[in-house]
Amino acid sequence: MHPLHTRGNREVYQGKQWSCLNIWLILCLFPRTCVSNPSKPNFLLILADDLGIGDVGCYGNDTIRTPNIDGLAKDGVRFTQHIAAAAVCTPSRAAFLTGRYPIRSGMASSTQRQVLFWNGCSGGLPPNETTFARILHQQGYSTALVGKWHLGVNCKSRHDHCHHPLNHGFDYFYGMPFTLLNECQGTDDPELAKSLQDTYWLYTQMIILAELTLLIGKLTNLFSVKWKIIICLAICGLLYFISWFSSYGFTKYWNCILMRNHDITEQPMNLEKTTSNMLKEAVSFIERNKNRPFLLFVSLLHVHTPLITTEKFQGRSRHGLYGDNVEEMDWMVGRLLDVIDKEGLKNTTFIYFASDHGGSLESHRGNAQFGGWNGIYKGGKGMAGWEGGIRVPGIVRWPGVLPAGTVIHDLTSLMDIFPTVVHLAGGEVPQDRVIDGRTLLPLLRGTVQRSGHEFMFHYCGVFLHAVRWHQKDSGTIWKAHYATPVFQPEASGACFGRGICPCFGDGVTHHDPPLLFDLSQDPSEANPLSAETEPLFDSITRRIGKAVEEHRKTLTPVPQQLSPYNNIWKPWLQPCCGTFPFCWCDEENNKADGIL
Repeated sequence: MHPLHTRGNREVYQGKQWSCLNIWLILCLFPRTCVSNPSKPNFLLILADDLGIGDVGCYGNDTIRTPNIDGLAKDGVRFTQHIAAAAVCTPSRAAFLTGRYPIRSGMASSTQRQVLFWNGCSGGLPPNETTFARILHQQGYSTALVGKWHLGVNCKSRHDHCHHPLNHGFDYFYGMPFTLLNECQGTDDPELAKSLQDTYWLYTQMIILAELTLLIGKLTNLFSVKWKIIICLAICGLLYFISWFSSYGFTKYWNCILMRNHDITEQPMNLEKTTSNMLKEAVSFIERNKNRPFLLFVSLLHVHTPLITTEKFQGRSRHGLYGDNVEEMDWMVGRLLDVIDKEGLKNTTFIYFASDHGGSLESHRGNAQFGGWNGIYKGGKGMAGWEGGIRVPGIVRWPGVLPAGTVIHDLTSLMDIFPTVVHLAGGEVPQDRVIDGRTLLPLLRGTVQRSGHEFMFHYCGVFLHAVRWHQKDSGTIWKAHYATPVFQPEASGACFGRGICPCFGDGVTHHDPPLLFDLSQDPSEANPLSAETEPLFDSITRRIGKAVEEHRKTLTPVPQQLSPYNNIWKPWLQPCCGTFPFCWCDEENNKADGIL
């Protein structure tokens, strides 16, 4: 070959090399212009508040229309035995975010107060807990929480934000640091105050009596006591008195607030625009981050009382205001799905929908039922043993990766989302602590038929009420109840006399031997078994008892985040957008117009 031809070919070859190198450099320098890698998907996690498993069409409801949630199930995977780690908001959400039973993080209560009661209290999700948001943030994801938090704000000062979402891996937060209450609407049926007032007034009287006794003894030299003790007791009594006083009308200003990151934008909230505000923020986040991996946790305020429902949806359902609120929630889910599709993210987005626990049976206003329906399952919100309190809807969609129309009847948990999301994002599950969730990926992809759960432990606060055992050899699912709530009235299936079922004391019946059910044959827990009716009764209860012993060995003492001290209102911790106690502002005015 002629030397010139050889040199020309070499130059062409080198030119092609430079061309490929240039393209490679451009792709490296501008990675956001690339098509998203399906192996590292976006995440849209949607968690409803107080939604019963029987409130959704794909789980059997025929009086409430939920076409968007039903469509998710049709295009994805539906779980029939999806279990919350607690039957009330605060501990359940802590478990969801961390993949750990609430008792491990101190988010389980040893008192009758099972959730956080104030924005201005010092309890909350400990800063040393690792959420899936924190791990995904480390993996380069843009992370956001829109909606309800209810896991604390501050620890020692009004601005330390130690429990705040931004301190737990979220880059962006817009929503309620607390939860919706009847007081937010200013109704004549207070929700939080009713349960607090008598308790706070009793504690106040007890402390005042003790204070006077010590003071008289000190002044008359009847006994020796340090002034430091007297002063500390007086401060404690003052706090309880202020909390009691604040429960009469101030709850709306202290708890019903909106925040954007660390800033308060509404105090108190304008409930008429809350739905529009939340939806607008969620849509905006997706649009801003469509060209990079993102995690969006939409923690809905629906369908918690007082059932804030826009006029457009009022009177639409055959299930009253509660049904209207569910249908509005379904519409919100539809809007989120629309923007995912519109931005071309459908096949690269892992979507999850669930409820934090079962529907509230005791919620009502007059003769109107304001709570949900838990289908065939006994019990509801606040009952961590009965299925109605912890079995929730659970749906996953990821087109092109997960088979559409799949139904999984095996044991799964809200805690499983933690390892599932972490693994898909390329992160590692922490090795320095016990993680109770199990990755859903093999189950979702159909490579296994059984989940990683053999036993599940159902706590009411720090009290173990029930345990389920998925027997490996037979596939039977046994459930043993060690304690069950006393219903009021007796055959009502709920605690109408108390407002919510307690975890201990005279409102609970203890069972020895435990009540045993075969959930495989009796999912509604209507027919307890005995040694006379079940030949394997003794061996089953012994095996479950052994599992409880093994489980308890894995528990380590941690600070109680819901202790009486941590759950009392503290003025110096109260988020305030003005000069305390004059906390009023409205920076959201007119921002949400037009979204509906």
